[in-house]
Amino acid sequence: MSGEGERAYIPDDSDFSTFRDQCESQEGWSSRYNKGGVAVWTQMQQESKTVQKIKMRIVCRDVPPETLYDVLHDTSYRKKWDSNMIETHDIGRLTVNADVGYYSWRCPSPLKNRDFVTLRSWLPLGHDYMIINYSVKHPKYPPRKDCVRAVSLQTGYLIKATDKSGCILYYLTQVDPRGSLPKWVVNKASQYVAPKAMKTIYKAGLKYPEWKRKHDPGFKPWLYPEQNTLPSISLAELSLQHSDSLENIDESGLSEAKMSLSDDEA
Repeated sequence: MSGEGERAYIPDDSDFSTFRDQCESQEGWSSRYNKGGVAVWTQMQQESKTVQKIKMRIVCRDVPPETLYDVLHDTSYRKKWDSNMIETHDIGRLTVNADVGYYSWRCPSPLKNRDFVTLRSWLPLGHDYMIINYSVKHPKYPPRKDCVRAVSLQTGYLIKATDKSGCILYYLTQVDPRGSLPKWVVNKASQYVAPKAMKTIYKAGLKYPEWKRKHDPGFKPWLYPEQNTLPSISLAELSLQHSDSLENIDESGLSEAKMSLSDDEA
């Protein structure tokens, strides 16, 4: 992402173009999983031994790209399909295609739960769509005692139309989870948790049209900005969230045997 210094910024066309290239490129990526229409790759970063990039792709038959785009935007629906989510809400809007939001998610015990404050921006391109985000500081949303504040360096989705009834979804993320996580956690994320998460989004896409018909079917502020009732916020209120300014929680000694998986994850 091409931000300058400490200031928050709204991604421009070149940021989206770079993100799309990363999703579609194979160069420099190592395959970690490829089965049942789901593929996972990782890419270690030279400047950091801990913050790897992870990229996923799933073929979504019978889910049109515009439906999946709605699923990823609709925070009300997310509460139905994202079993790891503790809380999510939009904080405020910056432009017609950029906002700031809060998200917290449940980590498997004995790890502490994580949360984010991110600036999110989106771009429809015909029948293809992109949504990208990165972490920012907001004065009214400081780190909480009950969560570890994680940092999204760059995270996003690319939805590509394949034919009239389906699409391909790419998910690319580079997140510093904070805390010195044991290696087994990172491996489990790329080989087990990630494929399952992609399949969950796919299933959510199949069920969304029926759900939306019963839940405010005309309300889609990501498509119709005039419906957006979020308070306006200024970029000047935000700054980049850097990992080194956050408390580091050492969880490296936690053993895999003690990790509890919920029924959803087992």
